[in-house]
Formats: sequence, structure tokens, C-alpha cells
Amino acid sequence: MQNAHGYEVVLVTGSYDHEIRFWEAWSGICSRTIARSGESGQVNRLAISPNKRYLAAAIHKKVNIYETLSNSSTPVLTFEGHTGNVTSVSFHREGKWVVTSSEDGTIRIWDLRSSHLYRSYDNGSPVNDVIIHPNQGELISCDQAGSIKQWDLSENVCTLELTPAGGTPIRSVTIASDGSYLVAGNNHGKVFVWKINAEASGLPRFQAIHRFTAHQKYLTRCLLSPNVKMLATCSADSTVKIWSVGAEFKLEKTLQGHQRWVWDAAFSADSAYLVTASSDHVARLWELSSGDTVRQYNGHHKAVVCIALNDVHLG
Repeated sequence: MQNAHGYEVVLVTGSYDHEIRFWEAWSGICSRTIARSGESGQVNRLAISPNKRYLAAAIHKKVNIYETLSNSSTPVLTFEGHTGNVTSVSFHREGKWVVTSSEDGTIRIWDLRSSHLYRSYDNGSPVNDVIIHPNQGELISCDQAGSIKQWDLSENVCTLELTPAGGTPIRSVTIASDGSYLVAGNNHGKVFVWKINAEASGLPRFQAIHRFTAHQKYLTRCLLSPNVKMLATCSADSTVKIWSVGAEFKLEKTLQGHQRWVWDAAFSADSAYLVTASSDHVARLWELSSGDTVRQYNGHHKAVVCIALNDVHLG
């Protein structure tokens, strides 16, 4: 994560206080607040476009798209159509479309250029998370019924389904940046790991290689680091745990400091830092080599439930 002398770091938090805040990563100063006064609905998830130009905010049943460099609190686009809480939002790598999942049981793809709904998948049960495969040709979702599904973007169908723990809801999914692993976490604090094999290998596409209990309480988010060497798990137990990735997922560090549920996390591009969001109203920046908090972001007056970071050098 570059400092003030480097390139721009975009760090954003969303809260049950309805506010969206932009932060100077190193000083901890809030540089901009989208107050959303007079607008109802809590902020559920945030995503920053790969080119850092846009922020997507999942707010109750809709998604607002804001310009990151503007001071305006008015969104430049709004995607409406979900009939339940929007639970996740992600940008396509080229920034042409956004994918959302919802408690209404659908996954939707929205065209950023026309602002129209491009495609909708019916999952059949509330969707808790959806991610875009690094190949940009598939989506992977997880849901309240305990399923993980792969959706083909070209054929508009579900091409694979995994149910690692019966009907226990799967809360979060994450895929390695090099497409090597898929990891999922469920409501009981358990983590499931699959190795992703090449189509031509003759092996199962998703080969279950490991499962372990990461937390004794509810798991809220699991996230693989950009360098695919670490897995972060966030929990209702107020901790974030850092696990080494490999044949065994070994606990490397427990990040302690938050006072309540930790809801969300994001790695820096170099995998050296992690930012986290918690019900204790605070976001934190952790240095992973030491496991210490190096910055705290204070200002929200209710739970901070989502966080987004883009510090990728755009050249």
C-alpha cells in the first residue's frame, strides 16, 4: 500500500449509520462523506472499479454508482430491480459490468454503459455472496441453502454445484487470483477448500482438499490474499484469523483489537496489509508481518459493515 508520495489509495467504508466514508489510508483522516441524508437503507457491500473511477454501493435493494474523484453525494447511476437486500457487488475486470447477488434469490449482471439489466440468474434461495472467476467467464455464488454454484456467463446456466455441509448456509466465497483454489466459509465457522483443476486434467474441476474450523462462532467473510499465500477469516468472535495457504491451512496470526463482530476485510495489492470493518464502529489497518493495528478509522457512529480498498498501481 503506497503512502502519500505514491499513487492514489482509494479506501471506503460503509455503515449502518447509512454513511459512506472515504479515508486517507495513512493519516486516518476522513476525506469525504456521502451522507445520503433523506435516503433510507443501510449500506451492505462496497466495491471499487479496477480503474478506481467508480464506487459501487449495495444499499438495501439497490446499487448506487458514485464517482470516486467527485465531491458529489449524488450517484451517477442507480441499478434497481432486486426485491430483497443486495448482499454483494463486484466489478468486471474491464469495468464494463457489475454483478450483484441478493436475498431475493437472484444474481444479476448490470451494464455500466447503458445502466440496464444485462442478465439475471435464478438461484432459488437467498444468495449471500457472488464473485467473478479470474477468467472473467464464470461466476461463483454461495447461498442460504448451503450451495456453492458456478454460473457460465456465455451459456446463462449453472454448470456446477457443491454442497460441502448439507443445508448449513454458506456465508462467503473467495477464489485465488491465479484460479488455483476456491475457499468458502459457513455460518458455523467452518472453512472448505477446493483445488481447481484444469479441464483437461481428467480430475474433478473442484477437488475438495481440506476443511477446518476457523472460528467457534459465525464466520462473516473469507478472503484469499492477492499473492495467494494467506487466507483471512472474519468472525462474530471479534477476531480476524490469518491462515497460510497450502496443503495444510495453518493458523499464522490472530488479529485482535476489534471489540465486536468483524464483518468485512480487504487486502492491499501487495498482500502486506489488511483493512477490516467491525460492529465496534471502527475500521482498522493491520500490518500483517507484525499483526499490529497501524491505523484506526474513527467517525462512523454505528456498525461498520463493509469496506473496499483499491491501491493497485495503474501504471
